[in-house]
Amino acid sequence: MELRGNWRIPTEILAGPGRIAELPGRVKADGIARVLVVTDPGVAGLPFLTSILDGLKAAGITPALFKDVHPDPQLADILAGAAAYKAHNAEAIIAIGGGSGLDCGKSIGLAVSTSRPLWDFEITLTGPALDTPIPPIFAVPTTAGTGSEVGRATVVIDTEKRRKYILLHAQMLPRLVILDPELTYGLPPNVTAWTGMDALAHCLEAYYGDFYHPIADGIAIEGMRLVKENLQLAVNEPKNTTARMNMQAAASMGATAFQKALGAIHSLSHPIGARFHAHHGLTNAVLMPYVLAFNRPLIEDKIAYAAQALGIPGGFDGFQNWILELRTALKIPHTIDQLKVTPDALEDLAAEAVADPNTPDNPRTATQADMLRILQAAMAGTFTGLSS
Repeated sequence: MELRGNWRIPTEILAGPGRIAELPGRVKADGIARVLVVTDPGVAGLPFLTSILDGLKAAGITPALFKDVHPDPQLADILAGAAAYKAHNAEAIIAIGGGSGLDCGKSIGLAVSTSRPLWDFEITLTGPALDTPIPPIFAVPTTAGTGSEVGRATVVIDTEKRRKYILLHAQMLPRLVILDPELTYGLPPNVTAWTGMDALAHCLEAYYGDFYHPIADGIAIEGMRLVKENLQLAVNEPKNTTARMNMQAAASMGATAFQKALGAIHSLSHPIGARFHAHHGLTNAVLMPYVLAFNRPLIEDKIAYAAQALGIPGGFDGFQNWILELRTALKIPHTIDQLKVTPDALEDLAAEAVADPNTPDNPRTATQADMLRILQAAMAGTFTGLSS
């Protein structure tokens, strides 16, 4: 491993119950008078969204609400949001929701700042050049999984190609993040579980990525510990403020850590989500132990260390068993056919996975044949032969 790296740590975060009340004052302090609030239809119908809008108005800020966001943001969503931003003469964006609402809001910020096709910004931190700077973005997550609130990237679906694009620009990093656990109280148990497993996948892949980034490693280990100690509590006790707060922290930590790397869990998850519309966190959770087994020859010692740090006996095997037991406790399916993946799709999914931008960062080189082997194992529910 080369002792060299470029390290980025995210933005200002206000963490704690009730902190959402500080949002209007922070927006006003930046001299902003007109904002576009971006969220999804589900969040738009919740009482706290009305309270946020009322608080902005009381502070002398004029909000416009854009809520036409699909569960996986599509290009049409982004373009419609950009039109709404311009029609409102907005000066900033407040993105509220899960990964979809946050990614859509950040992508709208990119869209209003360039005349180029958004696909030109796939995984490129510095270019192409923008026409104007991306407007200030304020991020308020209402789930605990994606960590998009502390990221410079967004995921957008090209519906024509049935492909997920990862768009990247440094200015999409939100100016301010509010982690208020009270906004997650209403999450259904299954969504709490799926998003929490997404946070775990981010921490895990970041941790075992083969790059020199000890800061990310430390964040990822602590993020995994928070998931281990709090995810089941958050699922079983929806208003457990400590568990909800710790899961929000784990989500932001996972996205902070994965500036180092992601890997084949995400490479395989993206095409499955694009083709079969499976929830991203759920898909990550199903694939996780299969990719872990595939990567074992190169990560066994690192995972053994992580197991020790998390208080899990048994080294690599103990860690993998913990993943399997956690999935069972959270009612996560064991095989991808339960995500409606069909056997005839595996060849195409493998081809798309090997082309995913996260694949080169997987610690073990994964060819198309390897991706197919992992998918076949995940279809059959067996780990036999994956480590060889």
